[in-house]
Amino acid sequence: MTVNTSKQSYTIPCSSIFRDEVIKLAESRSVNVADIARSVLLVIPEDVITSFPDPGGPPQGDREETILKSGPSEGRPWRRKPRLQARLSPGYEVSVVRRALNLALILDDGRHSVCIQNLDTIKAEQDQNTKETLEANSRAFLKQSNQENEGLNKEIERLQSMISILLFKPLAGGVSTRADAFHILGYPPFERPDRSAVRSRFRLLATIHHPDSNYGNHQRMSQLNAAMEFLNA
Repeated sequence: MTVNTSKQSYTIPCSSIFRDEVIKLAESRSVNVADIARSVLLVIPEDVITSFPDPGGPPQGDREETILKSGPSEGRPWRRKPRLQARLSPGYEVSVVRRALNLALILDDGRHSVCIQNLDTIKAEQDQNTKETLEANSRAFLKQSNQENEGLNKEIERLQSMISILLFKPLAGGVSTRADAFHILGYPPFERPDRSAVRSRFRLLATIHHPDSNYGNHQRMSQLNAAMEFLNA
């Protein structure tokens, strides 16, 4: 069954060289210019067509000579811009039609091709690329995290070593003098802090030496308590 569709006449400004190449291609295929444009526009997606260059209109000074066929000047020669004529379905931009004709020339030279893939195949490839990208980013993140954790663990070990060195050694004879008490609290022999400073120091050291802490020690905690009892007496 034949379906009648309306056609629109497109005037496509172009260089004379482009016009001649398109006409030559049409003649070699025994078709007209509209057939070439229509074949490309029907088969190839418009976004692919517009990704190819637009040859544009004629350069300055590029003119063709024609004979006027009607009007008061009928039969007289007239110089005008080169153009192509094509009857196609309405709705196309002239630049898109010109790009489609240019793409036909590009494909005809045999040095280019256009790959039209199944959408499911394209989506599968995109999903695979996304998966590979995410996996690569994940591996890079884990590697960086492991390196950072390794550095953090080394720093923790260094701090633990420093703390172990700084921990006071319990007095063999216990706390028997004020000097012993101040020593347990970490004060120099001749320093005499006030009660508020002593209590603050005791609370700080108690969090370290309490048996429930990581560095806790029953003997050290006992001597801290003994030091406070001695100083509060």
